[in-house]
Amino acid sequence: MNVLVVNCGSSSIKAAVLDDASGVVQARLRVERLGSDDAVWRIGDGENVSCDPTHESALAAALPALISGCDEIEAVGHRVVHGGTKFTTPTRITDEVAAEIEALSELAPLHNPANAAGIRAARKLLPDILHIAVFDTAFHATLPRRAWTYGIDNELATKHGVRRYGFHGTSHQYVANRAAEFMGTDLRDLRIITCHLGNGCSVCAVEYGRSVETSMGMTPLEGLVMGTRSGDIDVGAVLHMARAEEWTLDDIDNFLNRSSGLSGLSGVGNDLRDIEARAADGDEGCRLAIQVFAHRVRKYIGAYTAAMGGVDAIVFTAGIGENSALMRHRVASRLDFLGARFCEDTNSDAKVSADSPVFEISERGARCRLLVVATDEQHAIARTAGRIAHEDDRVRNPRTIPVAVSARHMHVTRETLDLLYGEGHELTPDRPLSQPGQYAAAERVKIIGPRNEIDRVRILGPIRSKNQIEISRTDEFALGVDAPVRASGDVTNSPGVIVEGPAGRVELKEGLICAWRHIHMTPDDAEHFGVRDRDVVEVAVTGTGRDLIFGDVLVRVSPKYKLEMHIDTDEGNAAELSRGAEGALVETEGVARLQSRKVRYD
Repeated sequence: MNVLVVNCGSSSIKAAVLDDASGVVQARLRVERLGSDDAVWRIGDGENVSCDPTHESALAAALPALISGCDEIEAVGHRVVHGGTKFTTPTRITDEVAAEIEALSELAPLHNPANAAGIRAARKLLPDILHIAVFDTAFHATLPRRAWTYGIDNELATKHGVRRYGFHGTSHQYVANRAAEFMGTDLRDLRIITCHLGNGCSVCAVEYGRSVETSMGMTPLEGLVMGTRSGDIDVGAVLHMARAEEWTLDDIDNFLNRSSGLSGLSGVGNDLRDIEARAADGDEGCRLAIQVFAHRVRKYIGAYTAAMGGVDAIVFTAGIGENSALMRHRVASRLDFLGARFCEDTNSDAKVSADSPVFEISERGARCRLLVVATDEQHAIARTAGRIAHEDDRVRNPRTIPVAVSARHMHVTRETLDLLYGEGHELTPDRPLSQPGQYAAAERVKIIGPRNEIDRVRILGPIRSKNQIEISRTDEFALGVDAPVRASGDVTNSPGVIVEGPAGRVELKEGLICAWRHIHMTPDDAEHFGVRDRDVVEVAVTGTGRDLIFGDVLVRVSPKYKLEMHIDTDEGNAAELSRGAEGALVETEGVARLQSRKVRYD
């Protein structure tokens, strides 16, 4: 379908009409110099047309011209920078949603007011079309709490919404998917570090399809050195300069956001092309800017590799990432220790475009692939808007999903059971579980961690091919371990623990996880809901006394399963879940992926 995508910046607007599946663009609009008397708009490569300097006035004049020669528009996708904690998925825009987006302006004062203005103008022009907000922060909703929490008073942080949200999420998600397609591997089997390097810069750790770390924080100021933003800086240094220079809060804001980064370091502006040219001529300030920029990116890559326990691909994207061979060289040429063997020849030749979006710059056979990937946030927004519009056209029978709380438990191998209970011991079924063929055994074990131990942890049968212990976050803290959130069976690089039974102890090298909340379903259920095995969905849960939506829910499909969603005891207690609670599917990443695979990336 044809989708109008509207992206309103603080002083400019980009809009286009494009096909949601192929990304083919019918028409483009560019509005520049908003807020000044020189505001202009143009369609494609046409002539500039003067306009009023406000977003709404400019769009009121330019949008009719943009869509006049296009085929029928069936949906409108709006880029919104900040969704706060309220919006963690693409959202249909109503009057209430539009008001809430505007209310979030205090978190993104340069962007959300402009985004809200674009929404008002487009809804006024196209009132009968579905409008969807796609949030920069949404992809990072899967960050674990330890990654989004600042080391400040928790009560004060909660009161003012101070936490790490992350940005560029649409781009990070898009290029991670393109990289996985290029590698011929399911994204959910990969650990990828995506480096969005442009005037704004951020790095994201994408672990098995989920954002688990990202360099930007509550605002886009944190993290890497950027065009005019400082990135990470000691707050004490800022306070020292503010006192010495007698700066106001606005002065501090201007210094960190508009006068720092590559611009401040080089002294010649924020365009890396100019900085590289002057550095080649011997300008020390420009050389320092390049060195600091590259060092910061490399440092984050190392940190995020450690956070994920390894990395399978490193992606460079956006203006600098796609176009600066010099910066890619400086970042990637010292990453051999990660298995990322950099190739100078292919790096020099790297060119990406809509027709050829991925270019590899690592040596043949490198354990970690180095890729240049063309980002296309506009196409990503169009695909998302198109998906939601398609879903509105689908008529679904409201089949509900039973919800159950899964207590801590252990799966054992034959060898481990022999060591814990004696050679040849067989598990004693105590009661059947909801999933066919599975049962809670009478046997129990003690889990011994570095800090504490948990007694009487039940073993579940039948015997498995891998040892696995599933615990809650509360158990994790009690034991003194750092257990990753994983799908059942995925225990690689998870921590080990000591397990004690009546016949002896076993020191497991790995196997301790916090279970990723998940839904078991049959192939018939999957066909009904429009999902596939290992898709990630949202589930609205009833029977809790209040409306709740559980995001980041993993789908597991097998003929052996019975339809049921499992959450751990911490989540069940927090939700005050009662027996008989049920859920309903809200959103599916599977539908998005199935649609995206209609497009070939050769």
